[in-house]
Amino acid sequence: MKVAITSYDKDLSGKVDRSFGRAKWFVVVDTDSEAVEAHSNKQNVNAAQGAGIQAAQNISNLEVGVVLTGNVGPNAFRALKAAAIRIFIVGKDIETVEGALSEWKAGHLREVHEATIEGHWV
Repeated sequence: MKVAITSYDKDLSGKVDRSFGRAKWFVVVDTDSEAVEAHSNKQNVNAAQGAGIQAAQNISNLEVGVVLTGNVGPNAFRALKAAAIRIFIVGKDIETVEGALSEWKAGHLREVHEATIEGHWV
């Protein structure tokens, strides 16, 4: 399974980005092979609107099954759910991508079933 973690950097030691749609990077880990890839989200970092939906579509195209992030807005949430991608929230006490992945593997992260923040324009 592929897991995408929102990050400020391109690797496992990077700091977790608390935003999904406007995250700088998505670090994607294949939990079967342990392969790690970084995917830029720069086109959405400063987008006027639609960042969450576009980011969700990009993640879906990567065949990701799980997203680990600090927050997810309503549009991104709906788009991820429509693609059958599960969303887990990374607490502020977990700073690195590697830490978030370890906590998820251990079953310590909370899966969300609704948006965790209001939309960008609300």
